Amino acid sequence: IPSTLSIRMSASGCCSYSTLKAWLPILSWLPRYKLKWLQMDLLAGITVGLTTVPQALAYAEVAGLPVQYGLYSAFMGGFIYTLLGTSKDVTLGPTAIMSLLCFSVVGGQPHRAVLLTLLCGLIQAVMALLRLGFLLDFISFPVIKGFTCAAAVTIGFGQVKNILGLKDVPHQFFLEVYYTFYKIPEARIGDVVLGLLCLAVLVMLMFMKMGLGSEDVPPCSRLARKLVWAVTTMRNALVVVAASLVAFSWDAYGHHVFTITGKTSQGLPPFRPPPTSDTMANGTVVSFGEIVEDFGGGLAVIPIMGLLESIAIAKAFASQNDYRIDANQELLAIGVTNIMGSFVSAYPVTGSFGRTAVNSQTGVCSPAGGIVTSVIVLLSLEFLMPVFYYIPKACLAAVIICAVAPMVDYHVVANMWRIRKLDLLPFVVTFLMSFWQVQYGIIAGVAVSGAMLLYNMARPQIKVSDHGVLVMELSSGLSFPATEHLSHIIHTQALQVSLPRSVVLDCHHVSVIDYTVISELRDLLRQFKLRDVQLVFSRLQPSVLEVLLAADLQGLRHTDSVEAALQMESENLLND
Repeated sequence: IPSTLSIRMSASGCCSYSTLKAWLPILSWLPRYKLKWLQMDLLAGITVGLTTVPQALAYAEVAGLPVQYGLYSAFMGGFIYTLLGTSKDVTLGPTAIMSLLCFSVVGGQPHRAVLLTLLCGLIQAVMALLRLGFLLDFISFPVIKGFTCAAAVTIGFGQVKNILGLKDVPHQFFLEVYYTFYKIPEARIGDVVLGLLCLAVLVMLMFMKMGLGSEDVPPCSRLARKLVWAVTTMRNALVVVAASLVAFSWDAYGHHVFTITGKTSQGLPPFRPPPTSDTMANGTVVSFGEIVEDFGGGLAVIPIMGLLESIAIAKAFASQNDYRIDANQELLAIGVTNIMGSFVSAYPVTGSFGRTAVNSQTGVCSPAGGIVTSVIVLLSLEFLMPVFYYIPKACLAAVIICAVAPMVDYHVVANMWRIRKLDLLPFVVTFLMSFWQVQYGIIAGVAVSGAMLLYNMARPQIKVSDHGVLVMELSSGLSFPATEHLSHIIHTQALQVSLPRSVVLDCHHVSVIDYTVISELRDLLRQFKLRDVQLVFSRLQPSVLEVLLAADLQGLRHTDSVEAALQMESENLLND
C-alpha cells in the first residue's frame, strides 16, 4: 500500500508539473537556456527596441492619444509574453490596426482607452480559459483582407494632413478626405519638404533591405551586407533621430518651420487601476455602465481582431521556423498583457507583424528577447521624453505610411477573382463599410460570410443519375437547413412525375443527422409508400444508421453500397 500511494503521489506531482508547464511555457525552455541564446536575444531585443520606440510614438497619433501612451503600451507585452507566450518570435505592442480600432471606439480619450484595454484583456483571457479560440475560425480570409486593406488606406491617408502640416481636419474618413484637399493651400512648406524627404529615405532603405544578396559573398562584402542590414532594419529610429535633429536646429535659430510633437509627460506611468468613470469638460460624471454602452460593438470587435492578428502572426512564424504554438495559450498571453497593461495606462495591443519579422530575422532564440525590448522602452520613457519634444509630426506620419503600405495587398483581389469570384463579395463589403466605421465593416463582412456559409449548408449539391432508379448523391453533410431543399428535389424528380420512381439516397458524406431531418425523412417514406415506390438509403455511416434505427422509421431500407441498392430495386421491379 505505501508503494502504491507513493506511485500515485508521484503521478499526481508529475501531472501538476505538466499542467504548470502548460500554463507557464517559460518552464519548458528556461531550463535549456544557453549563453549563446542570451547573446542572440540581446541583439534581437535591442534591434526590435529601436524599431518599437518610433513606431509606438507614431501609432499613438493614429489612436488620437498623446505620444507617450504609445510607449506606455509597448513594454508590458515583453514581460508577460516571456512567461506565457508559446512563440519565440512574436512581439506584443501597439499596432496600426489596433490604434485605428481604439480611436474608432474611444475617440482619442486616454481614460476610456485605458478602461477599454482592461475590458478587452478580460474578454480575451476568459475566451482562453473557456477554450474559445475556435471562434476565430468563423472570420474568413476575405473579411480579414478587406479590413486590413481598408485600414491601411484609412491610416495612410489619415497621415497626409501631418505630411502637409494641416490642422483642424476631422477624423471621419470621408470628411477627412474632403478637408485635406480643401485645405491644401494652407500646407506648411517645411512639413511638406521634411515629410516627403523622410518618405523617400524610408522607401529607399526598405528597398535596399529587400535587395540584399545571398550569404554566398566574400567576407568583406558580408561585413558590408550586415552593416546595410542593420541600418535598414533600424531605419525608423535613424530617420526619426535625423528629423528631430533638423527640427531642433531650426528651432534653436528661432525658425519654427516644422510642426513638432511638443511637450510630453516624462517618466514611467504610475501603476494604478484604470478609471471606471469619466468626467466631461463641463464637469458631468459619466458612469462605468454608460462608458461600456458607448463602447458598443467595439467591445466585441477589438478583442477578436487583436486575437486574430496575433495568432495569425504566431502561426506564420511558427511554420516558417519549424515549431508549434498553442492558440489558446496565445489568447491567454495577450489577454493578461492587456489586463496588466491597463494598470500602466496602455491602450489595447496585439502582435506586430513588422516587429515580429525583425525579431525573427535577427535570430532571436527565445521569448526573453521581449524583455530587452521592454527595458529599452522603459529607458526611453525615463530619460528620452524631453528629446521627443522635437520629433516632427511629418516624420512620424512618414513612418506610419511606410508601415501600413504593405498591408494594401492588391494581389489578393486578382487571386480571389481567379480562384472563387464569390469570395470577393465579403471582401468588397468589408472594405467599403470599413470606411464608414471600422467595426461595422468587420461585422458586415462576417455577416456576409456567414450568410454564404449558411446558404451552402441549406443548398448542398445533389448529384442525380438515372439507373432505371434515381440515385441521388449528397455532396456534403445533411442538417436541418438542407431538408427542404432535399425534399423539393425528391418530390419534383421522383414523386410528382407522371410515373413515380424509386430513389437510392447515397449518404456516405452524411456524418450527423438531427431531429428536423428525421421528421422530414419520416414524411418522405410515407409519401413513397403511398405511391408504391421505394426510398433506399445506401452507405450510411454507423453513427447515422444508429440514429435512424433509434427513430423507428417505418419502411426504412438501407444497404452497404449503391450497387446493392440498385440490385435490390431491380429484383423488386422483376417481381412486380
